[in-house]
Amino acid sequence: MKSDIRIAQECELEPIVKVAEDFGIDEKYLESYGRYKAKISDELYNDKKDCPDSKLVLVTAVNPTPAGEGKTTVTIGLAQALNRLGKKTVVALREPSLGPCMGVKGGAAGGGYSQVVPMEDINLHFTGDIHAMTTANNLLSSMIDNHIMHGNRLGIDPDNIVWRRSMDLNDRTLRQIIVGLGGKKNGVTREGGFMITVASEIMAIMCLAENIRDLKEMLSKIIVAYDYNGNPITAKDIKAVGAMAALLKDALKPNLVQTLEHTPAIIHCGPFANIAHGCNSVKATKTAMKISDITITEAGFGADLGAEKFFDIKCRKAGLKPDAAVLVATVRALRYNGGVPKDKLDEDDLEAVKKGFANLKKHIENLQKFGIPVVVTLNHFVTDHDEETDYIREKCEELGAAFEIAEVWEKGGEGGEALATKLLEVLETKKSKFKPLYDQELPIKEKIEIVAKNIYGAKDVALSKEALAEIDRIERLGLSNLPICVAKTQYSLSDDPKLLGCPKDFTLNIREIRVSAGAGFIVVLTGNILTMPGLPAVPAAENIDITDDGKITGLF
Repeated sequence: MKSDIRIAQECELEPIVKVAEDFGIDEKYLESYGRYKAKISDELYNDKKDCPDSKLVLVTAVNPTPAGEGKTTVTIGLAQALNRLGKKTVVALREPSLGPCMGVKGGAAGGGYSQVVPMEDINLHFTGDIHAMTTANNLLSSMIDNHIMHGNRLGIDPDNIVWRRSMDLNDRTLRQIIVGLGGKKNGVTREGGFMITVASEIMAIMCLAENIRDLKEMLSKIIVAYDYNGNPITAKDIKAVGAMAALLKDALKPNLVQTLEHTPAIIHCGPFANIAHGCNSVKATKTAMKISDITITEAGFGADLGAEKFFDIKCRKAGLKPDAAVLVATVRALRYNGGVPKDKLDEDDLEAVKKGFANLKKHIENLQKFGIPVVVTLNHFVTDHDEETDYIREKCEELGAAFEIAEVWEKGGEGGEALATKLLEVLETKKSKFKPLYDQELPIKEKIEIVAKNIYGAKDVALSKEALAEIDRIERLGLSNLPICVAKTQYSLSDDPKLLGCPKDFTLNIREIRVSAGAGFIVVLTGNILTMPGLPAVPAAENIDITDDGKITGLF
């Protein structure tokens, strides 16, 4: 069996200018980064702003398992299939982070014959967007410490600095650090720490800003610290906004690449959905919607995380109204949620599938709460058995969800034509009545309870003293009317990764609450979730290499 990277490297890429031209995009709108990558200039959207918007379809998934569900693979394969059926389709994805790429996940550009290419470039540095965000984040950090060093005119309390440094790698030793050691010449000694760049508020702002003016306004509202009287200090107060925006100028433009079948792919920004809001940029999605009949986008991890945040944060902020959702599952995922151990997931087990279906059922019901039609697809594996597949189809249709199998890993767009046909049928016959889950003007605790009980299935919510104190502060600042972004394990509907299937009667434990005033949401940290991951015992980086002739290996 060929590896993903080998399949990608054997593909004959078309010059990105030709990919754009074949899709009706003039070269004047592109800023090329070599032959196969380009930035899309703002002029494209501005010139097309009066064009009607395409249909918008979100691809999401059940809770991920160690076997992998292939959500990105299905997203890409579905877009390829729709183009094969004559529907002008663009796929809009997130940029991969180097953290999981070097850690546990490996490459994140799809798989098999449903990939975006050049795969190595997309996974490693790409067009430098995430590096720009890292630099802007850390410029702000350095200007905060520099301000304190040179007199602290704003009266910043060094023990109440909430802005953290960032880097786009997993490094647990940087979660909590002490800066300014070595005497007065090295600044004020204080506690600090790092988060992974994709969890930074800068990343969230880049995803939600639609132009430079919007970007600067959002950057200016970032709360970086509090003074000795408890008043907030912002990036605007530190006078960092202009320089940060200058660093982010090019990174704000979406990136254009292609799939293995030369379908245009707009890839831009890449927050995780377990610790951030998990969606690609508003600019990327809106641009795609102006140049296509159908835009296929995705949100990270399971529908309890990425999809909920897509609907309640991104769509609310950008005024988007999705037309349908495709929910990706696998027979192996249902076996796993039904209690089958990881080393036996290739063995047929109808009883485990029946038990594990509870997880898929909950995600279907959750998506339907947002008023949109749902299409369930099984990402096909050769170890699937007809009896299991037939059971899943029957149960999905009983719940009012359409159903189809996808074979896009093995067959690319051809293997997604049945799914594409089913989706087109749903788009034609079922009208979306999209609505967010909650009114953002509700009190913070009430919004948390609505998500916890309606989406996760929690019986109760427990907030720590620290979380309650922060809610009080946010309310005093007049920021309680923002949507919430729950940081939670991706492996379970609960905050305990060991509770599989559809757990009930559990309490959602809220450890900490932070306000991202610039991005415009409130972060709610549950359980043991961390904003700086660590590397596993055997990181993926150990298997990544480059040959003498410059060919990357080991990216799965």
